[in-house]
Amino acid sequence: MANPRIANVTARRLFLDRHALLEPPTGPARGADLLALIHRLGFVQIDSVSTVERAHHMILHARRTAYRPAMLAPLLERDRTLFEHWTHDASAIPMAFLPHWRLAFAHHAEHLQQRWKTWRRAGYQNEFGPVMARIARDGPCRSDDFADRASGKTGDGWWDWHPSKTALEYLWRTGDLAVSRREGFRKVYDLAANVYPACAAPLDVAETIDWACTAALDRLGFATSGELAAFFAVISPADARHWCATALSDGTIEAIEVQSADGTWRRHFARPGTAQTAATLPAPPHMIRVLSPFDPALRDRKRALRLFGFHYRIEIFTPAAKRKYGYYVFPILEGDRLIGRIDMTADRPDSTLNVAALWPEPGVRFGAGRIARLTAALNRTARFAGLTGIAWANDWLRPPTSY
Repeated sequence: MANPRIANVTARRLFLDRHALLEPPTGPARGADLLALIHRLGFVQIDSVSTVERAHHMILHARRTAYRPAMLAPLLERDRTLFEHWTHDASAIPMAFLPHWRLAFAHHAEHLQQRWKTWRRAGYQNEFGPVMARIARDGPCRSDDFADRASGKTGDGWWDWHPSKTALEYLWRTGDLAVSRREGFRKVYDLAANVYPACAAPLDVAETIDWACTAALDRLGFATSGELAAFFAVISPADARHWCATALSDGTIEAIEVQSADGTWRRHFARPGTAQTAATLPAPPHMIRVLSPFDPALRDRKRALRLFGFHYRIEIFTPAAKRKYGYYVFPILEGDRLIGRIDMTADRPDSTLNVAALWPEPGVRFGAGRIARLTAALNRTARFAGLTGIAWANDWLRPPTSY
């Protein structure tokens, strides 16, 4: 029998539904409700860039307009229902997933030892004992509580880590330390035992592989084996390929064909019946949302291109290698389509959201109705960021993107 097929518009809606972007962005956004949203997404990437607000806050606000930045920290720092660790990058992750991160801790130990031989200053391994002893004695510490004992410096740049900073990061990534809280955006490290709850008997590798693939597939709707491995980044691509082969043979998953934005078809894996479920999904609300560049729906740039025809990465530079867009531009979602990207910043002294430029996607026209929907979205973003107005550059609406 031929594999079930999902047409592109239906695939986009299924994908957005799994990313909590198909329904209206209403409802409560704190405490247990916020935790449930993050559990649904799987994780939220934490990033330092804050041209309007930090990425993790933008991600959550796109799904719940009632969300405000102060609502996340209690789950991480007081309730301990989330913990901060690494997926493809630093992320807020449900604490319920912690047992599966034991495998990630072991992988980080192996990989970082190899990578940091050339990436980091020598001698950081000698700091493991002193760093652990100081935190055990004095309590949680930031990296700037330590200094290079030879030079008295804390490092000469963002990536020029002194050995104690490297030791802190290594011990965090490998599970001996945990991020207790953030001060500003600086991590405060504590002993893992003081942050993480006591774990039951360790899960075996097979359990974690099954969980990682199953949980990823449920949050993506459909995926290749490589996309399953990359979702949480706690298992290897080979682990995911083997799981898919086994799950396909026992009927846990099925092969389906998903139509790309260019009309071609690509083989994926999905739960049995996914094509039928996707066909029943409603149309999304006719509204515009501003997304973070690190939104989980977009972080896989190749998938965003296949599914939405949206080329986020390569168009940052022209063939002449001059920057075509700003470093940090925000994708614009309208319904189930990505319709452009916008360059905007928060002007805190003037309390305004400054819109420098917007580049529509090919074939997208910004008439009066769409501009009104965009203005409504930007007003929501301004209020979320604590701003009171919008300032538009004279030439804000630029020619459409050309691919």
